[in-house]
Amino acid sequence: MVAPDINQNLRFYFITDENAPACSPLRQVEIAINAGASMIQYRNKFFSINDIKDVEAICKLCKTHSVPFIVNDDILLAKAVGADGVHLGQNDEAAAIARAVLGPDVIIGASASTSDEIEKVDPTACDYIGVGPVFSTATKADAGQVIGLEGLKLLVEQSPLPVVAIGGIDSTTAMECFENGALGVCVISCITRAKDPAHQAMSMAKACGCNPRILISGWTDEFSMIERLLDVAPQIDQSDPKTSIFKIPAGDDAALSKPISRPVITTDTQKDKIHFRREWQTLSEIGRKAVEVTFSDLAASYAVPLSLFVNLSLPSYLSEKNIENLYHGIYNALNYHQATLGGGNISKGKEFSIDLFAVGEGHPDIFPLRSNAMPGDGVYVTGPLGLARAGLECLENKDTDFPDLIKKFKHPCARFDAARILAKYKVGCVMDISDGLAGDANHIATAAGISIRFDMSLFDVDPSLNAYCKKYQADPLKMILAGGEDYELIFTCKDDIFKQINEKLPESFQVGACLPYEGKHMVNLPADVVSYQHGRGEKK
Repeated sequence: MVAPDINQNLRFYFITDENAPACSPLRQVEIAINAGASMIQYRNKFFSINDIKDVEAICKLCKTHSVPFIVNDDILLAKAVGADGVHLGQNDEAAAIARAVLGPDVIIGASASTSDEIEKVDPTACDYIGVGPVFSTATKADAGQVIGLEGLKLLVEQSPLPVVAIGGIDSTTAMECFENGALGVCVISCITRAKDPAHQAMSMAKACGCNPRILISGWTDEFSMIERLLDVAPQIDQSDPKTSIFKIPAGDDAALSKPISRPVITTDTQKDKIHFRREWQTLSEIGRKAVEVTFSDLAASYAVPLSLFVNLSLPSYLSEKNIENLYHGIYNALNYHQATLGGGNISKGKEFSIDLFAVGEGHPDIFPLRSNAMPGDGVYVTGPLGLARAGLECLENKDTDFPDLIKKFKHPCARFDAARILAKYKVGCVMDISDGLAGDANHIATAAGISIRFDMSLFDVDPSLNAYCKKYQADPLKMILAGGEDYELIFTCKDDIFKQINEKLPESFQVGACLPYEGKHMVNLPADVVSYQHGRGEKK
């Protein structure tokens, strides 16, 4: 999904009609999405296994156009086709069960038509409530007593969740529902039973303030897709050794590299719903971040980035334009770091993932190792920490009050600038901070066979992080320790060396000290601080 706000999704909520006389559910959804529908629900009270192909086709169509796809009543069907959520009636399974089966990020709706039913809805497990019938309807035999606009208004005032109105609504009455507090309207028969469903769908979209779409299809052919991506790749002067390491670039079975005296190689994986979420980031942003986090390992190795290889596993619902946008972000990052695309592969897969393989050239004199940390060294970082973690939580909470924090999560930058300064002073222990300060300091201490003691009085708390923590009553020092995905550099060295480095990197600061091994590697880490898990701030 693209819109992170459920309120936007609910605006024009179309529900399929299994009894429409001359229009299949798939065709109904095509018409609705083309008109501008913001959410689709598949409802079929007579569903059988023979219908599964149609449901999968509808789900794919919705995903291609970034429209949330909801299944009515059937939690297992929603799970089987990878739907974005489920809508449950008063007599269906509990919302908490649906949440446990489908996961924390799906959309769960509930139906209610009375005050008592509103009270029964679990606001901790649901995202919205469908209220109605507002007007009489013929498409739902068990719809219950009409509540009217006055009843809608009363239930909206009582509801702890966003309300979408349902029941007999069309383009002439939608605005009345909005005026009485509904954030969206569910429609069925005004479109599916109309003489001209497409015209009525356009009228409904206009009433809801939704814009029409041009229908597109998912990508199909690997070879033509690769050719298109190579066509839009930045043009590089292959004769210039500063801009290409290849004698023969991408396009054949393999690329022929020029000699690299000190090759440094790293790899990384970015997976949908784990490392990125399409409802939070554009595909261009996802592509650029994937390159930056991969290159961050090269920065921590004092290597200059030379080239990148990208293997994609792509669901069939992604369009060719989607993939081009992903590569637009990849190319932007490569251009910024003056590196090339060496090649890669594209294959179809159920899950969207990006596997990256980067090649760099190492420093002529030094290669930093975690094991080089020594007792007596200080432990330092190149810049503020905890910001990306707070930015992630802002996205999860749909809090837009802290754009600087969200930017730090969505737009990290590999710290080659800091790495060059550390290399100049021959700092021998460096790594990038991806798992959080506590987790990555522990990696260093374990590799070096030492203990590390943090001094939280030295922590430099960024003002934006401090403001965020005040709002949510969180401890900024623990946010810095747990952190994650900051992609600053952590390093160890003697105090006199750091003083010189700090003149060049004024944002750097001390976080602790290296000690002889004292029986455990982290001697004063708070018990409730745990390593960061990529994609979400969960414990691992």
